[in-house]
Amino acid sequence: MAKKKKEKVNVVYSTNPDFSFEYEEEDTLETLAPEKQVLYVSIDRKQRGGKEVTLVEGFVGTEEDLKDLGKLLKSRCGVGGSAKDGEIIVQGSFKDKVAELLEKEGYRVKKKGGN
Repeated sequence: MAKKKKEKVNVVYSTNPDFSFEYEEEDTLETLAPEKQVLYVSIDRKQRGGKEVTLVEGFVGTEEDLKDLGKLLKSRCGVGGSAKDGEIIVQGSFKDKVAELLEKEGYRVKKKGGN
């Protein structure tokens, strides 16, 4: 994989020989412990062509940890999906199973919606 280049901020050209570039600081978000997080599990059909997906919202942590949790849920349910922007999408209606799996991992879970 390619390394990320650091973004130089607000410098076009400098004649100062002692000048050093300012770099943007990356917002490193630490992942909270599972018992400190509340995840919301719901069934969603909006903008999906009528197909149902199980939506997990409320994750606080790094994108890598989110993808790992998404991978665990998708493999245990035996379906596809995605994990990005703080939410996990599992294809199909697996609200109860996903909630049960998250509780076994130590997360506090709340179910949204009446389905």
